[in-house]
Amino acid sequence: MEYRRLGKHGMRVSEISLGAWLTYGGSVEEQNSIKCIHTALDNGINFIDNADVYSGGNAERVLGLALQGDTYERRHLVLSSKVYWPISDNIQDYGLSRKHIMDSIEGTLDRLQQDYIDIYYCHRFDQKTPLEETVAAMDDLVRDGRIRYWGTSVWTAVQLERVMGVVKEMGATPPAVEQPRYNMLDRTIELEIMDTARFHGIGITPWSPLQQGLLTGKYNDGIPEDSRATRSEVLKRWLNEETVDKVRKLTEIAASLDLSMAQFALAWILRRPEISSVITGASRPEQILDNIVASGKTIPQDVLEKVEEILGNKPDFPPPYAPQLMDRV
Repeated sequence: MEYRRLGKHGMRVSEISLGAWLTYGGSVEEQNSIKCIHTALDNGINFIDNADVYSGGNAERVLGLALQGDTYERRHLVLSSKVYWPISDNIQDYGLSRKHIMDSIEGTLDRLQQDYIDIYYCHRFDQKTPLEETVAAMDDLVRDGRIRYWGTSVWTAVQLERVMGVVKEMGATPPAVEQPRYNMLDRTIELEIMDTARFHGIGITPWSPLQQGLLTGKYNDGIPEDSRATRSEVLKRWLNEETVDKVRKLTEIAASLDLSMAQFALAWILRRPEISSVITGASRPEQILDNIVASGKTIPQDVLEKVEEILGNKPDFPPPYAPQLMDRV
């Protein structure tokens, strides 16, 4: 396993990390969840991502159970969670107010059975709470030692610039990491988000790197019964013949490099130096063992060019004075 710094910061995280979204404490049985977590930790993964809203708090509870005992030294682990979405119907249980942040961190630490977490993400941007209030609360948590770093998740470049301006004015702790969606099929962050993160030294830890399983190649020959595609409306929107045909071609390239399609998709993300760690999901231990092979893999430049030809989705700004924009000036 290879490790990278969290942006410009000193903490190092494994290139492949394990996330609890849609799995632990929910669709994956508890003992199997714990086995997956132990498999990850036993094979070099040191970063486990979570959120209070995942399975209504059960994902944090299961992770807490998995870490009990003396097998894993806490100081060697990087644990994260998130705050924003409600896990109850109470009017206070939402957003990034000081009250919700302070109440939520206590619940998270209790469920994880930990004294602190390493990264605390603002799970979305809160349009209804002053940014200064959110920054002050996160800064207090860092200074209190209940979190080591704080970050953002699915914030726009404008929102990241705003928060960096606020922390500078306040002399507060800046966010160290952004967690967006990023994969071969969804490359939006390659424009402004990556540029902004690079400029400010913010790490990037993307989620959904395999587009909910589509980039594993499991749908190349149709939709298996009881697969996620039969339940996920988001995934169904991506499952069209054009996209699946692209994945088939990418699967052939992956095989030529002795990589599975999943490994190839993860290594492709890690080609970017802005990426600190790729958050992967797994419902079985063998999926984790397959994913970690991607760490340290280098994709040759000629292969990357072939991938660009197949994908045909590299994001770019429109050229200056493009004719279609002239009427809007």
